[in-house]
Amino acid sequence: MKRILLTLGFASVFAASAFAQMAAPSASAAPMATPQTVAPVKNPVLTVLRTVLPTRQKNTLDAMPADKFAYKPTPDQMTFAHLVIHIAESNNGLCSKIADVPVPKVDELKETDPKDKLLAAARASFDFCTASLANVDDSKLGDNVDFGRVQGPRAMGVFFLVGGLADHYGAAAMYLRLNGILPPSAQPKK
Repeated sequence: MKRILLTLGFASVFAASAFAQMAAPSASAAPMATPQTVAPVKNPVLTVLRTVLPTRQKNTLDAMPADKFAYKPTPDQMTFAHLVIHIAESNNGLCSKIADVPVPKVDELKETDPKDKLLAAARASFDFCTASLANVDDSKLGDNVDFGRVQGPRAMGVFFLVGGLADHYGAAAMYLRLNGILPPSAQPKK
């Protein structure tokens, strides 16, 4: 008990000292710059989503050679082709729910389909998201939506989509690196 009280005492003294140093102006400190003012964004959540979306459709999927679309790191993992199909289906389903529009009609994809067909479907899913989310505003994010396995506010779909975009990019980049290919987003700027 004494050790805990002693530790808390030292932590309190350290914190108080740190706050005092931050609050006290220093004679050698340069004058603070005037903060930049930024106008508020009318629909911050959907604006950020629309900003993130194009960066995730860059050519990470294109970088995998066609003969490696059947590659999977372990027997229990999906193939790269399956990942591409999953991305297309996820984008179409989630953007449909977020925008409250029908899921686009697409041909059923198979892991054995050629690279060009799979990539066309993935690109089309990003185009669908871009178009369907163009006019959605934050005021509808509280609406209850059935996502299939779970129901919740439309905002849940935004979080699912953003999380999925990051997860899909990470998986695709890992598959590329395991095949000796540096993902395009990791290549040095020229």
